[in-house]
This record gives sequence, C-alpha cells and structure tokens, in this order.
Amino acid sequence: MIERLPHSDGLPLPSAATSGAAGVDLMAAVQEPVVIPPGGRALVPTGFAVALPVGHEWQIRPRSGLALKHGVTVLNAPGTIDEDYRGEVGVILLNAGAKAFEVTRGMRIAQAVLAPVVRQVLVETNRLPISERGAGGFGSTGVGA
Repeated sequence: MIERLPHSDGLPLPSAATSGAAGVDLMAAVQEPVVIPPGGRALVPTGFAVALPVGHEWQIRPRSGLALKHGVTVLNAPGTIDEDYRGEVGVILLNAGAKAFEVTRGMRIAQAVLAPVVRQVLVETNRLPISERGAGGFGSTGVGA
C-alpha cells in the first residue's frame, strides 16, 4: 500500500519504467530545486509513505544513469525501508561528481526493489567453528585469478 503526502501532488506514484524492471523509480518531491555540491549530500523527499508486505524490505538503490553521468549515488546503498516503517520515504543522495548537481521536482532519483527478508536468530557461543578463511580481513583472499 502507498500513501500520497500533500507535497507530492501532481507527481506520479513510484512505478517500473519497463515490464522487466526489477524496481520502481522514486521521484523527488522537492518544492524548490536542491543543489548538492561536489562531495555533498542531501535527504530528498519522495512525497509518499508505504506499508510493505510482511517479511519484505524495500532496498533503495542508485540509478545507474545518475551515477555514470553525474557521479550521484545513494549514500547508504542500498538503503533499507523496513516493513514496519510508516514515515515518508526519503533518499540520501551523495554527489561524488566534480560539479554541483541540481535535484528538481519530479526527477527520478533512485529505485526501490522489493526483497524478502530472512529473520536472524543469533546464538551466542564461546568459540566459532573453524573456516578456511578464518579471521582474514580485507584482501586476505588475494587479488589474482
């Protein structure tokens, strides 16, 4: 279910651009343009709230065109909208590009992919089982083919 908020009047609801699209496009529900300087970030409103199916999340992901052409991405990609969240969906955009980026009303800024969630049950132990990798950290498995 989706609830339109007053500041999204006139904007289309999130929808898939094509029949094969994995996610729905999210649009900026800004009243005035928002300029994100190089290295800057902004929380951009979408103008709606959702109630997701039980056992699912929305993964908020960057749009590849914005990333390639402007260096604009979703800062906490993928962002998560939990099934029990009922506030406005917002997108944290990061401008990793070299020029200021202007977000305008109705601009497609991100995409949301519905994904199942596996509930975690953690069991405390005094010792973890041994694995081939062990405690090796970043780069510990090498870079060669």
